[in-house]
Amino acid sequence: MAWAWEKNPKITDIFKTNVTGIVTARDSFVLGFEKRELKNRILQFRNLSAEDELIRQTFSLKDTRGWKLPVARRALAKDPEWDEYFTHILYRPFDIRWIYYTPIMIDWGRPDVMRHMFQDNIALIIPRQFKEQSGAFVTAYIAGHKTVSAFDINYFCPLYTYPDTDKHDLFSQHVSGDRVPNLAPQLLQALNASYETQPSPEHIFNYIYAILYSKSYRIKYAEFLKTDFPRVPFTKDYKLFNKLAEKGQELVELHLLRSKKLANPIAKCDGLGDLRVIKVMYDQQKERVHINPEKWFAGIPPEVWEYHIGGYQVSEKWLKDRKGRELSSEEVAHYTRVVTAIAETITIQKSLDDLFTEVETSLLEVKL
Repeated sequence: MAWAWEKNPKITDIFKTNVTGIVTARDSFVLGFEKRELKNRILQFRNLSAEDELIRQTFSLKDTRGWKLPVARRALAKDPEWDEYFTHILYRPFDIRWIYYTPIMIDWGRPDVMRHMFQDNIALIIPRQFKEQSGAFVTAYIAGHKTVSAFDINYFCPLYTYPDTDKHDLFSQHVSGDRVPNLAPQLLQALNASYETQPSPEHIFNYIYAILYSKSYRIKYAEFLKTDFPRVPFTKDYKLFNKLAEKGQELVELHLLRSKKLANPIAKCDGLGDLRVIKVMYDQQKERVHINPEKWFAGIPPEVWEYHIGGYQVSEKWLKDRKGRELSSEEVAHYTRVVTAIAETITIQKSLDDLFTEVETSLLEVKL
């Protein structure tokens, strides 16, 4: 078994440029569900008419080895571009939030790699090891260090890299066509030689994603996935490669919430109460999840409610993280799309195991 595992290329050898996810050291301050609420905090922070100690106590901010509140406040107060650092981050699976992304406020922003996500790009998020269930996720945004796993550090692997830019101008755009695939040249050469054609970077990414979502793959290599990065078996069979890439593309589009399958959600918000999340409770018999006694989301089967991505029970986690908030209409629509994406993911996963078995009978040797 160990021999079969080790002969396949490791994910961090496939994606040569990779890094651990962002560590802010102060998530509750630099992240927000809405840009407006986050901007109000930043405005208060950079307003030097308030004493440092008042700001510290108001927002429960603590100094770290590399970050001192008085220094950060004065740096932001005199920064003419302070209003340009608001952007999106994938904080947890399907949980996209606002972040104030600047080295002035974030301890480990990983700008050398995260900068590639301010262009047209996607990235794979994968932990090096797991105390929980094995998992992976895709993003079109920058991402944190606990996006997929609650206990273990996540690694971030962009599909494309872009030329270096001014380190102070992370949000600048580039001329289209100047990106390069972040894939090992030896892998591209091996696939080209075997298939007599060069699969696109997206197809290779989608193939990898499908393999990582195969339950048979996760079960067979469970012990290895607990202690190291995933390794990806590639098939010699081009038709089989394409079948898996097509399944992977479906998963990627679902997880980026871009799939046409999400146009008709399986769930709907019902009840006469307001949309404040007070207590999240699942009623298995009625297949609905209450956010308060008088308001619920109906049409959520048990397998969707219980579904985990890495360390998170997504349908529950997304709502619990908004406890005390009143959901907006956009958030209600987002949640119905999330549970629909999970339902479709479960269906696709059922079709991956037989394909994975075929891969194991037609392995392509790839030395990286």
